[in-house]
Amino acid sequence: MLHRRSVLAAGVLLAALPFAAHAQERPIRLLVGFPPGGGTDAIARLLAEALQASLGTPVIVDNRPGAGGQLAAQALKAAPPDGTTLFVSHDHTLSILPLVLKTPGFDATRDFVPVAGFATFANAFALSAGTPAASLPDYLAWVKQRGGQGNVGVPAPASVPEFLVKLLGQKHGVDLAAVPYRGSAPMVSDMLGEQIGAGVGSVPDLIVNHQHKKLRIVAVMGQQRQASLPDVPTFAELGISGFEDLPYYGVFAPAGTPAASLERLSSALAGVITQPGVRARLTELGLNVGLMTAPQLTARARAYEAAWARIIKAGGFQPQ
Repeated sequence: MLHRRSVLAAGVLLAALPFAAHAQERPIRLLVGFPPGGGTDAIARLLAEALQASLGTPVIVDNRPGAGGQLAAQALKAAPPDGTTLFVSHDHTLSILPLVLKTPGFDATRDFVPVAGFATFANAFALSAGTPAASLPDYLAWVKQRGGQGNVGVPAPASVPEFLVKLLGQKHGVDLAAVPYRGSAPMVSDMLGEQIGAGVGSVPDLIVNHQHKKLRIVAVMGQQRQASLPDVPTFAELGISGFEDLPYYGVFAPAGTPAASLERLSSALAGVITQPGVRARLTELGLNVGLMTAPQLTARARAYEAAWARIIKAGGFQPQ
């Protein structure tokens, strides 16, 4: 009888092994809230390739563009908390949308848990190649001399780039209008096609075309110049204060994801961004690469949200 039970138990265990192996090999989805071709998409695809090699598990990028990352965040909220769905996001979706939307459809502090942060970056003001200005002050003077309106592209409505455009116009008495796009890729496409003369976006969204002289980055956020753009002044250097705090990039999981899964994923991400090739490529894309633990990422996100809450409130913006 004992022998028969042992055989049965062994049979059950062997039958279960393929299912366990199958579960272990389920691909990891990296949700991205913006279209293919933009900076966030390029970053996510680089991380996906490196994480796949590190974890030995397929890692795929799942683009859910629209509403400034809101759709991707809602998809993360609805995903099972089993460690197979992650969200690669920057500040806009998690720190800014809750300030400008009455019902974003998610609560970042309740519905998500941070895995780790991997970089900060700067937003930048850029000019299309056909705009006859060599600097930001030149551009503002050019718009004022024309007596018309300066249209400036931004990758999402009610975003830091939009508020930046509004504050620039107010500070310098220039009629600037932010033109919202559904992501940075279509905005940059219109800049390259001379459909719009200026745009504000992240350095990762703009740097490749700046390097190829297809557009010109003329100012960046931050307390100091970006290593990838040593010749480009900060807004502070140009006498425009309030844009010193840098936004962040991080990876997030649904609330309730097991601690063991979070630890495995954060360790893998920490290892990946120290790989010379990955680190060099992220730096080339305009990121300031550096690991933030889950608590550090949470603190960073809250501080950034608090800083922009003051700016948004001072500008009189009402949540929609």
